[in-house]
Amino acid sequence: MSDYELSYLPLFFDDLMEQVNYIADKLGNPKAANDLVDAVDAAILKRLPDAESFEKYPTSKKRRYPYYAIYVGEHVIYYVIIDHKIMEVRRDRKILLP
Repeated sequence: MSDYELSYLPLFFDDLMEQVNYIADKLGNPKAANDLVDAVDAAILKRLPDAESFEKYPTSKKRRYPYYAIYVGEHVIYYVIIDHKIMEVRRDRKILLP
């Protein structure tokens, strides 16, 4: 078990707020929007102690740091580990189902 510092890119908050605003305002369900925020936060904090022990997310693009994914309902939270000490949360993307 490692002690990772938790960091967020502003883009993550932009992604999350876009989804929260859509659920709360367009769908008229502020409780579901709050539940999403709580679930995302809980999933990130649960992953934090062992962030590197999970499978890397496959990408076709060469990246400086490999991506990892956390699945929360219909959302995927992407993060990287920097220098084995920082868990940087980068994106929140809604899974597009066929």
